[in-house]
Amino acid sequence: MSAKFRVLLTDRAWPDFELERAVLEEVDAEVIEAPDQNEATLIRLARDVDAIGTCWAHVTESVVQAATRCRTIARFGIGLDNIAVDTATQLRIPVTNVPDYCVDEVSEHTLALLLACARKVGFFHLRTKHGEYDLQQGPPLRRISGQTLGLVGLGRIAKALVPKARALGLNVVAHSLSSNDYQTGCHMVSFYQLLQLSDYVSLHLPLNDDNHHLFGMPEFQQMKQSAYLINTSRGPLIDHNALWQALEQNQLVGAALDVFEPEPADLSLPLYQDERVIVTPHAAFLSEESLTKLRLSAALHIAEALKGQRPQNVVNPEIYSD
Repeated sequence: MSAKFRVLLTDRAWPDFELERAVLEEVDAEVIEAPDQNEATLIRLARDVDAIGTCWAHVTESVVQAATRCRTIARFGIGLDNIAVDTATQLRIPVTNVPDYCVDEVSEHTLALLLACARKVGFFHLRTKHGEYDLQQGPPLRRISGQTLGLVGLGRIAKALVPKARALGLNVVAHSLSSNDYQTGCHMVSFYQLLQLSDYVSLHLPLNDDNHHLFGMPEFQQMKQSAYLINTSRGPLIDHNALWQALEQNQLVGAALDVFEPEPADLSLPLYQDERVIVTPHAAFLSEESLTKLRLSAALHIAEALKGQRPQNVVNPEIYSD
């Protein structure tokens, strides 16, 4: 006997969909795994499903329009730049995300990257592994306490980072469109003030049309030449060609990147091979605990929608208005 519902799961950053399948079987839903993330494949599969769950695959306008039976689109993650939310809203399809699943992990990963930059951990590691035992190489070390961390964006993750950074003695300033410090006590400054003040600039923004390549050569020229850029948010916030040019011209001393444009990145490029740049493979969100929360939450959002309920964490609630 066939299942009552069919759910398309486009991709994953974990070994299998067994946890999701167990949740969805309780509402008599069959899981359909996409064999690849090509738009044509997703369009073909979307025509015959009642819900879509996606991690990093692009659920484009064409995919959403093809999903004529779709009751919900669930993001296995926080950001929504890979989903055509406007199209889903026009078609009155609720889109959900999991905004709180990896706050600790990403804030800790950001701090780890900052420490690796501040103490030349990545630089020393590579040099020592290749047989060079010389503590005088690389940029001069400075005590972390008393330096300034600038947060571009002040959402959940950035707010969680504030007390961790202060525990190291860092001064923390922030910039956001609202200029609200959300009771963190951060000194709120303009974007360009932040660039000029900060020894470490850390990005904590959702990607949208307005901030694509927010960081280019003009922004790097505003930063201290001794500053580091840290990105655990979204790769396209940075013009990576401009970042490489800035490093080549000594406009800043280094960078730490967990996200790229595109993903996965071409790690053979000079930027990623340079010993002044620390790279991790979009791993900031990752822990056993965060993955379990992410997978259960997104699967439950789908199950709620299939049962005719309003799922949690709907990002386009206007679809429910008359």
